[in-house]
Amino acid sequence: MNHAPYRADQVGSLLRPEGLVADRARFKRGAIDAAGLAESEDRAIRAAVQRQEGIGLQSVTDGEFRRDWWHLDFLAQLDGVTLQDNPGPKFKIAGQGEQPPIATVTGKIACSRPIMASHFDFLKSVTTRTPKMTIPSPSMLHLRGGRAAISSQAYPDLAEFWADVAAAYRVAIRHLADAGCRYLQLDDITFAYLCDPKIQANCCANGDDPARLPQTYADAINAALADKPADMRVTIHTCRGNFKSAWVAEGAYDPVVEAMFSTNVDGYFMEFDSARAGGFEPLKILPKGKKVVLGLVTTKLGELESKDDLRRRIDEAAQFVPLENLCLSPQCGFSSTHHGNALSQDDQWRKLERVVEVAAEVWG
Repeated sequence: MNHAPYRADQVGSLLRPEGLVADRARFKRGAIDAAGLAESEDRAIRAAVQRQEGIGLQSVTDGEFRRDWWHLDFLAQLDGVTLQDNPGPKFKIAGQGEQPPIATVTGKIACSRPIMASHFDFLKSVTTRTPKMTIPSPSMLHLRGGRAAISSQAYPDLAEFWADVAAAYRVAIRHLADAGCRYLQLDDITFAYLCDPKIQANCCANGDDPARLPQTYADAINAALADKPADMRVTIHTCRGNFKSAWVAEGAYDPVVEAMFSTNVDGYFMEFDSARAGGFEPLKILPKGKKVVLGLVTTKLGELESKDDLRRRIDEAAQFVPLENLCLSPQCGFSSTHHGNALSQDDQWRKLERVVEVAAEVWG
């Protein structure tokens, strides 16, 4: 049975194995072809799936091994989207020279062919557990560039933009559902980012009202999910940045939690691994029947959390949400981009093992 999100769950991305990193570099140099790279990806995904199953995870991912960026590889395949270099200090990632490109809307948004459905198909074929697919939330087409990055020729009216985005997502989600996907996660950093006054100021500079954006994004998610199969479980993951262990935003969830909890999903993966996320109080308005997956295990550092600390923090959260509506996971993926975070493969697997162990002790 698909009870996602699970008591012990994970966000999705995994550190790329050395062999795959080397083959991807060879592919970019033209030393191997696309078929050679796909073979290397298949091999790495099979091994990662075995490891996840061995640890006892119920939800299994492909580690996003076929992607360079958690969001851009998907968004760039939508009609009307062009990747453009990040021109300035917008969303500058602390201490990083390299900045991800910005998904810019240059034409009408649509989904004219399946996006990553074949990725899911392969994952499903190599696991006996629940295969989980992660895709960027529709709001990721807006947050970083805002109104300023959406062609006013294509979209003089933003309402039309949001209608097309939702329609394109409904098609993309149908393609994934047709491939058998019944556990879908929308990665939506926008909710956590909009808790930060710096990000709010950036939105104003882009020509947007940050106070209204959380509900705009929630409405877009609901419209995108309108046709999903009744038996597809959907979660939202939100965090404050994860590029090479760096972070972008800080601030408690209070300004966004009402809008975020108005989305028609089954659960919320929420970052709570550091003081940057504030306390658990905003969880008290969680709607009945939904789950919060507490992101208490950090993927930014290799140091392993103690079981006692994790259990204590779960108890703290349970003062605001019934324990049966809580789950445990790392705060983010281990490799949101192909670069990976500043920890080792051993650290990664130990942390996932710790999540499974603590969940078994707390929920049985």
